[in-house]
Amino acid sequence: MNTVTGVPLRAIPRWAILERALFAQLDQAWRIFEARFCEPDGRVRYSGEMVGRDGVDDFYEPFFNWPMLYRLGGAADLLPAAKHHWEGITRQMTEFGFVRDEYELGYDWFHQAESLGLFLGLCGADPSDQAFQARAERFAGFFLPGSPTGNYNAEHRMIVAPHNGAGGPRWGVGESWLAYSADQEGMRIYGLPLHDVPGINTWEDLRKPGAAQAMGQAMHQRMGKGDTAISIAATTLATNAWLYSHGEAYAAWVMDYVDAWRERAAANGGVIPDTVGLSGQVGEYHGGAWYGGHYGWTWPHGAHSILPALLAAAVNCTVMDGNLERLDVARSTLEALLKMGKVGSDIAHQGSLGPGLAAQLGADETTQELLIPYRHGPNGWFDWHPVQAEWLLWPLWLSGGASDLDRLERVRQASQTDWELVRWFENKEEQGHGTPWIGFLSGRCPDYPEQAFAMALGQVTRRLALIDAAPDEPENLDIHFWQRLNPVVTEVLTQLTTGAPAPLYYGGLTVARVMYGDADAGRPGLPPDVAALVSQVSAMTAAAQTAVPGGAPSTDSVTVELVNTGNQTRHVTVQAGAFAEDQIISAAYPSATGTYPGDSHQYDIPLVGTAPATITVNAPRLSVELPPRAGTTLRLTVQRRTHQAAHRTFGLNEVLS
Repeated sequence: MNTVTGVPLRAIPRWAILERALFAQLDQAWRIFEARFCEPDGRVRYSGEMVGRDGVDDFYEPFFNWPMLYRLGGAADLLPAAKHHWEGITRQMTEFGFVRDEYELGYDWFHQAESLGLFLGLCGADPSDQAFQARAERFAGFFLPGSPTGNYNAEHRMIVAPHNGAGGPRWGVGESWLAYSADQEGMRIYGLPLHDVPGINTWEDLRKPGAAQAMGQAMHQRMGKGDTAISIAATTLATNAWLYSHGEAYAAWVMDYVDAWRERAAANGGVIPDTVGLSGQVGEYHGGAWYGGHYGWTWPHGAHSILPALLAAAVNCTVMDGNLERLDVARSTLEALLKMGKVGSDIAHQGSLGPGLAAQLGADETTQELLIPYRHGPNGWFDWHPVQAEWLLWPLWLSGGASDLDRLERVRQASQTDWELVRWFENKEEQGHGTPWIGFLSGRCPDYPEQAFAMALGQVTRRLALIDAAPDEPENLDIHFWQRLNPVVTEVLTQLTTGAPAPLYYGGLTVARVMYGDADAGRPGLPPDVAALVSQVSAMTAAAQTAVPGGAPSTDSVTVELVNTGNQTRHVTVQAGAFAEDQIISAAYPSATGTYPGDSHQYDIPLVGTAPATITVNAPRLSVELPPRAGTTLRLTVQRRTHQAAHRTFGLNEVLS
């Protein structure tokens, strides 16, 4: 493996000091959380009950990004701790009757996708663990054609029920909603699940005698069978299994199932429909309407749940075959929504998600934003909200194409909020700081690394304060308790060290422009004391390479800064792509010249002399030796999607060619 040697640092950059401070703070924070809220066998401390079908996701979610922290360079014992908690939660949920054969018995894919972050992260962090590989293949098998579960109908290319899992199709929408009552105050903001049940036109109509039962019965009959758009996120299970073995059955199913949804979208003017009946017909249970399915366009979240699922599927297809063609499964719907966009204000009162989005944007009543409709019902499009930046970033990250950059720029120009401002907030998805990050890569927000790491440290500080004030376990049914207190934050670390957005929360795999290995320890992640910063990605900002529709790999330039803040020599393996799918063609870097640190009799601190150097690599990995208090800046020329993607380890003396 080619090796680059770092040069002495005259001063350690502030961003590097803050990055290592964040690693140190996080390494303490997860231990505090674990000690306060977890039992010795890995489960969370909970004496309450579980009701209906809902809740599995809420027990896994507090740990969802722990494997990512390990993979980036967190403590060595974080990996076994995260596995221990996955296994403990799985036993806990099995005892409650919610899990069978280590997997969700049956629920919708908005919630299943939330459950999977921890599991997917563990598979990527330690591909050598055969137990997790076996689980990955078993879980994916629940959805393949011919599976004994019966989840999938190959003839109609559909998952047969919105609630599905290890127990096969689980008909209906859950025992809790046999009657859909107006007393569910938390659901009022989302309105009626169905808008055409006779005699029920408003939320208050649900209080009429028999109305709650009528709505519940209609939901079970019309929303509790057939396919719905968010189930496309199930392709992540098969993609994860494929990354181990490259089994053809996984790839064939993913491509065919995604293509089925692409065809349905094409027949619907580009917008993906959300409901397919058991006969294979769109709108079979909704009078022919293409909307109205479970977690679909009408109820409850619309685009907020559908677009992440489509983007996750697009990532999966691109990872599998390196082809950008199926990115249109998300692009076409996103474009259709943007064409209806209108500038509006009073964001906090615009609809079901308004308060949260306004707070995230720092918008007041007068702030002007481009609003798009998130939902559709019998009276047309409604529930207008700002465009979530991650929906724009993902197509651009995958393609580096001019059209995807133009789409992002159009929304940015229509926005009145400051895209370069680093706002101090945190949501459970670990999303929302994508606009200043893309501003940093574009040169508009040069201080983003320092500001973002300071903000991330603030996120951890607040969570630790909340932990200090919290009881040892939640009240009955407060099963979101632990995710509100999870002190691990990885969004900023992911952006700035790997050059990629944080994984899509609802079923997304971890991807990267670059990943790192500790060559001395034989594990993934940055070595102790080492900080990394991806400061430039040409295709993300200049669209230097317009994607070829057929999926030909594009050449990209990625600039990576590496700094050893400590007093021991460290050896870093730099890998192109999360799955070593990219090829490093060459690396330009500074070579040391001069006599730094100079003569101790002199008072001045001399400059560090360097001369430009370049090596040919032609491999997915490059080795970097960093002496104490040394660093380097690598300008990598990368050919994207050259190799077959695979889960990769960083074992001692491991070489990829």
